[in-house]
Amino acid sequence: MRILITGACGFVGSTLARAWRQSGSSHAIVGVDNLMRTGSETNRAELRRLGVETLHRDIRSASDFESLPAVDWVVDAAANPSVLAGVDGLTSSRQLVEHNLIGTINILEYCRRVKAGFVLLSTSRVYSIAALSRIAVEVTSGAFTPAAHPRAAGLSAAGVAETFSTEAPVSLYGATKLASEQLALEYGSAFNFPVWINRCGVLAGAGQFCRQDQGIFSFWLHSWAQRRPLNYIGFGGDGYQVRDCLHPRDLVPLLDLQMAQPAAGAIDRVSNVSGGVESAISLRQLSEWCGRRFGAHTVSADSDRRPFDIPWLVLDSGAARSRWGWRPETPRDAILEEIAAHAESHPQWLELTNG
Repeated sequence: MRILITGACGFVGSTLARAWRQSGSSHAIVGVDNLMRTGSETNRAELRRLGVETLHRDIRSASDFESLPAVDWVVDAAANPSVLAGVDGLTSSRQLVEHNLIGTINILEYCRRVKAGFVLLSTSRVYSIAALSRIAVEVTSGAFTPAAHPRAAGLSAAGVAETFSTEAPVSLYGATKLASEQLALEYGSAFNFPVWINRCGVLAGAGQFCRQDQGIFSFWLHSWAQRRPLNYIGFGGDGYQVRDCLHPRDLVPLLDLQMAQPAAGAIDRVSNVSGGVESAISLRQLSEWCGRRFGAHTVSADSDRRPFDIPWLVLDSGAARSRWGWRPETPRDAILEEIAAHAESHPQWLELTNG
C-alpha cells in the first residue's frame, strides 16, 4: 500500500507515520508538509531517520501536487487545528479557509487524478455550538456532566453521536472541516474513489505542538511543569469544562481497516473516533493530576468566555466500534504520563513549538 500523509511533520501526521514504521508495516509512506510551524523540522528529521520521505509542499497550492507520485491512499492530517483560527487576530479568516478548505479541494483533485482513496481526519468541532451549549450539565467531582434528562437528539450517556446537530454556528474552523467532509463525499461519489471521514476528539500525546487554544493537554502539562501561568477561562473560572482525549497512534488500526475495505458498499462513511467517556477529564481534574505528578501550582480564574467555548464535549465512538471493532488502546492516564515525561525532558518545548 502506498500512502501519502498531508501535514506529515505535524503532531498527528508524524505520529501516524512513525507508528506505521515502528509496527513493521509494509506500507510505502511519503509525507508532504509546508513546514510553517516551528518544530516541524524536528519531526521531519525523525521521519527521515525512519526512512519516511517528506516533501516540502503546500496543500494550498494546486501546482504543488503536480509532481507528487501516485499513491493508493491519502490520509489528510493537514489543517489549522484551532477553533479560534480566523477570529483570534493570529490568522486571518482567508488563511483559515485556504488551509482547511481550499487545501482539501486540491487534495481531492489529486485523488481524482491518481485514483487514490481519501481519509479525512476531521474534528468534533463540526457539531453545533448552540446545541452543545444547550446541554444541561451538573457538577460532579469537579467536572461538568450532562444531566440525565432531557437529552438532546444524538446525545446519550456515551456522548455525542454522529447524528447530533451540525447546524451553524460551529466556528469558522468547524465550518471548513464540515464543508471538507461534504466535498470529500461528493468527490468520492462523482469520481468513484473511496472516502472515509473520522471525526476525532482531542488528540494528545508527547511531542505535540501546543497553545492554549490547541493541544490543550500538552499545553497544560508543559505549562504546569515549568510553573507557567495558567487560567481557567469562562464558565465561572472553575475549570469544570470537559473534553475527551485520544492518542493519534490509536488511529492506525482503524486506518488499516478502512484502507483494506475501499468498496464497503453504502455503509455510513462518517465515524466519531475518540477516547470517549473513559478518557474524559475536566481542566480542574487535570490540574489535580498535575499536582500529584509535578507538585503544587496555582491556576488563576478568568470568568470571561472566549468565542466558541463549550462546557462539555465527549464523542460517542460506538458506531466505529460496531462497524470496525475499533476502540482506543492507550488509556487517558498513559497519555498524560507520556506528555509529563516529555515535559520533564524538554523544558523549552513551549518556546520551541509556539512559533
